[in-house]
Amino acid sequence: MKKYRPKNVEEISKTLKPPWPHPELPHVAIAGRSNVGKSSLVNKLTSRKKLAGVGKTPGKTKALQFFRVDHKFILCDLPGYGYAKVSKQLRSLWQDAVLDYFDSDPGPAGIIILMDARHAPAKLDEQIVADVLPTGIPWMPVLTKADKVPRGQRRKVQMRVSETLKVDGDMLAWTSSVTGEGIETLWQEILELTGQ
Repeated sequence: MKKYRPKNVEEISKTLKPPWPHPELPHVAIAGRSNVGKSSLVNKLTSRKKLAGVGKTPGKTKALQFFRVDHKFILCDLPGYGYAKVSKQLRSLWQDAVLDYFDSDPGPAGIIILMDARHAPAKLDEQIVADVLPTGIPWMPVLTKADKVPRGQRRKVQMRVSETLKVDGDMLAWTSSVTGEGIETLWQEILELTGQ
């Protein structure tokens, strides 16, 4: 598998309102619950330690963050679904912005849905999938924090996620922002979604 290492990555927008940046370029969105590791994964994918803000407190990402990669496509780090130490009004604003982004024309070329491999899928994970399915946008379930799950337990985790979300367990990708596991596979999926 050929390694992909982006040469030029820059944050081009941080917003909760359209128009979304560079509609002429294909977008891939990264979605998931608060504190699932979205921003850490963006940093690992791009080999930049501080591109996307990371914090121990859920809710670090407070807007849709758009990153242009090699002037060819856009990665969008979405605010986390669920718990964050912010008002209900702001959480509602986040969700409205995300749904508006999914429904935009053109919408994202694909959505990567992150789930913490250490825990069974929660209602919020099911909600994210429920929000994505009606859009018809291709999506990919990705398990984060793979370094925290022994390999002997992974089949059990895959079966649990597969049953809850009604997806083929072999569709699930494992990633770790600590060890880099699964990053090359994820890049191949992103490049395919964006037609690279």
